[in-house]
Order: sequence, then C-alpha cells, then structure tokens
Amino acid sequence: MIRFLSSVIALVSLATLPSFAQGMKPGLWEISSRVTSADAQTDQTVSMLLQQLGNLPPEQRSMVQQMAQNQGLSMPNITPDGNVSIKACVTPEMAANQQVPNIQQGDCTSNNVAIDGGMQLAFVCSNPASRGEGQLRFVGERAFTMKMNVTSSVRGRQEQVRVDSDGRWQGGYCPR
Repeated sequence: MIRFLSSVIALVSLATLPSFAQGMKPGLWEISSRVTSADAQTDQTVSMLLQQLGNLPPEQRSMVQQMAQNQGLSMPNITPDGNVSIKACVTPEMAANQQVPNIQQGDCTSNNVAIDGGMQLAFVCSNPASRGEGQLRFVGERAFTMKMNVTSSVRGRQEQVRVDSDGRWQGGYCPR
C-alpha cells in the first residue's frame, strides 16, 4: 500500500514539476493536487491511502520525509478536503537548465510541448508502469492549473485517476 501511495504522490510530482522550467519563476512553489477516479473502488482506495499517509508511524513518516527532502520537496501534506499538498524548490540554475526536483523512481520519459498559454503534457514510466496526458495552463508566472489523466498498473490491474492541480509561487527563497 505504501508503494501505491508513493506512486500516486510521485505521479503528481512527475506530471507537475517538469513544467516549471517553462515560464515559471525560480523559488519555492506549493502544489495542491486532488486525485479522483470514476471507479468507486479506486477512489476509495486513494482516499484510504491518503488518510494512511497522514497517520504513518514515525519511522515510515521519516523515510517518506527524507525521500522528499532529498529531491527538494516537502513532506506531502494531506488537507482536510483530501488534497495532497507539497512544496518544491526550483533554483535559478534548475529553471535555466530545465531541471526540476522529481521523486519519481524508475524509468520515466516525458514529452511536454508548449502551447498557447501553457503546455501539453505526457509521460510514460516503466516502474511503476504508468502513463499520463494532460494540460497545464499558466496564470502569469506565479501560478498554474493542471489537469492530468493517469493510468497505472497497481496490484496487477489498470487504475485510472484524474489529477487536478494548482501551483502557487511562495517566494524566491527555498528553505533547506
């Protein structure tokens, strides 16, 4: 279950973060994402796993927190309305080189294409097996909205979720 939860959080990050380098300010960003599914069982499983993330035992919470920090991300925060919120640091060098923090592990490729007012996003990963497509819309250089449709293989079956995200620039300073 922790692997599935880590995959959902990683997919949110993978889908969102590669877009920062194109028109986004360097600095600290907060990304709030909601993961939903038309399949009631998948939706219930995601909700249960997000609740479990908020109640991890200290040693597991520390492992997730360390993994996130190693990639320039904050510990995912689960809000009362079920959103997953993370903070990510994009340095000026990272923005200039189009490099961003990413917690996705495994073999992933992305294909992000600039469109008027945003980007068309697509990615494919082999571990865990997943793929997604969507669109990011910039709201100036300090905010964006994103909608992604993601399919992943979990427990031997295909799971489809929708990820709706909002990103807000928090400032130019990234605490470590």
